[in-house]
Amino acid sequence: MGFAINGAIEQGLLYAIMALGVYISFRILNFPDLTVDGSFALGGAVAAKLILDGYSPFLAMLVALLAGAVAGFLTGLMSTKGKINGLLAGILSMIGLWSINLRIMGDSSNLALLRETTLVTMVEDLHVPDLVIGGVTIITGVAIVFLVVILIVKLLIDWFLHTDLGLDVRATGDNATMIRSFGANTDRTTIIGLALSNALVACSGAWIAQYQGFADVGMGVGMIVIGLASVIVGEVLFGRPTIMRATLAVIGGSLVYRLVIAFALRAGLKTSDMKLVTALIVILALTLPNLLKGVIKKSKNNGKGGTS
Repeated sequence: MGFAINGAIEQGLLYAIMALGVYISFRILNFPDLTVDGSFALGGAVAAKLILDGYSPFLAMLVALLAGAVAGFLTGLMSTKGKINGLLAGILSMIGLWSINLRIMGDSSNLALLRETTLVTMVEDLHVPDLVIGGVTIITGVAIVFLVVILIVKLLIDWFLHTDLGLDVRATGDNATMIRSFGANTDRTTIIGLALSNALVACSGAWIAQYQGFADVGMGVGMIVIGLASVIVGEVLFGRPTIMRATLAVIGGSLVYRLVIAFALRAGLKTSDMKLVTALIVILALTLPNLLKGVIKKSKNNGKGGTS
């Protein structure tokens, strides 16, 4: 059981990078970007192919990140310059990336990395000690390194969103008409935001491919729902009054989501049931706060009626 929880924590930290990308597109830009399913697999495919071809895992990660940025850039270009509906633009990118990912992988649907040197094997070779309390491993050394990485990514995102360009991106999502009246180029900020979002998603895909030891053309299927689940669960549990707290909530939401999945599998559910579990988590996260507010409001009204 402890192994399953620690594995869920490690995965939750890596998927948190993807969730941060989804947070930028859906919450910051208010853009329903479905490119995520394609760009996640794109990151895994690019990283796996380069590593198998003998390139450094660091270079593979960088190229994967840039490939994701290009995917987001093209989606933004279709939406802003091509005047294609944002939802449709994301779907078109996602469909196109399926074929592109297959080409990158050499028309193979799966690339194995089990005997290759990856960033994950490098992390394992660092032999960072586990955090053990009372004989119980609270968090593995690998997870500690992953945590440092995700916190660095979070701080960089926080910094960017507080720069002048980042504030323009945030304003574009809040009120594009108003920010245009101040002379800002909302097409540019939308494209930049989507490029950054999908760069993070592809980076996460590259990490996950190295973590699980293979890249698969279908590894991105359903990622948008998982990303949204992490964002929504994080917001419900931890709130989002500020950018710094919101990004931290997304990371927390990703961890909670992975732990729920681990417990669901432990309870006897099949891996094929996980999509349903994800859907139920999102539904509960969206409806439960409103139901609780309604109950609290009703109890307060009843209390007032009883004392009058």
